[in-house]
Amino acid sequence: MKKFTTISTFLFALLMIVSTNMQAQKFSSLDKSPLDIASYPNDYKDANKLMKVIYSRPQLKERSLSKLAPNGKVWRTGANEAAELVLYSDFNLGETSLKAGTYSLFTIPGEKEWTIILSSDLNVWGSYYYKEANDVARITVPAMNDSKSIEAFSIAMEKGENGVDMYLAWGTVRVKVPFTK
Repeated sequence: MKKFTTISTFLFALLMIVSTNMQAQKFSSLDKSPLDIASYPNDYKDANKLMKVIYSRPQLKERSLSKLAPNGKVWRTGANEAAELVLYSDFNLGETSLKAGTYSLFTIPGEKEWTIILSSDLNVWGSYYYKEANDVARITVPAMNDSKSIEAFSIAMEKGENGVDMYLAWGTVRVKVPFTK
């Protein structure tokens, strides 16, 4: 009987340790710049995507766009990790042919134009580790202004003239990035 009591005491203690550890798990709170995905086609019923971009959406929160994404400096195109663009088929970005695959998306904001950069580096936090030597494609596109301000950085995609147009918007700035076939 004493052996049974010792075993049951041991099992009870083990159960208490395991259950305490299960309740001690820590889960992070909501991110201040939530993760989002923009894709084309953007209809969830269409599983045959041509491309998608995974990015975090920082908010202006009464700050200036030029402070958060300074002109002339490489920006991660969102918040947290650098945005990642997944191409499910081959495209052209300007004069550069791109193979289907995954690329980091960086930008260099400017007053009148933005430089769009696709890099072979993946899983990059911010633009702190950006290496120009790993650029796969670069294109400069005009930056436009709109009367409506957008609080959260946003990316949208739609059918383009000969491919897919990706739109970047934040504050009153709008940028169109044409990917062609």
